[in-house]
Amino acid sequence: MAKAARARQIVREEEVIISFQVLQAFYANAVHPRKLALSPAQAAAYCSAWLAFPVVPLGAGTFVRTLETAKRYRISHWDAAILAAAFEAGCGIVYSEDLNHGQDYGGVRVENPFHPA
Repeated sequence: MAKAARARQIVREEEVIISFQVLQAFYANAVHPRKLALSPAQAAAYCSAWLAFPVVPLGAGTFVRTLETAKRYRISHWDAAILAAAFEAGCGIVYSEDLNHGQDYGGVRVENPFHPA
């Protein structure tokens, strides 16, 4: 419950921008039978709610930056796509449990919102 409360706090207090990659990853995990096991309609409803926030699309420039970021930092293509979208949107911070807390990826710093202070 502490994670959910922290996530809600971020959404209330921060300017939230979502990458297309994050929406896709959520949907895929949400409908996966061994993960959240939501119906496609349930998962789509969550995604629809998040479309109230600005969504950074994936274009050619984002794709090129994704490839460069993945190679430079030796991270997955999918994580690099999130960072590339954040950079293009002018975000200074990406909240993530998966990337290195505190690391700067070419002007975008990662913060694990659940990292002990």
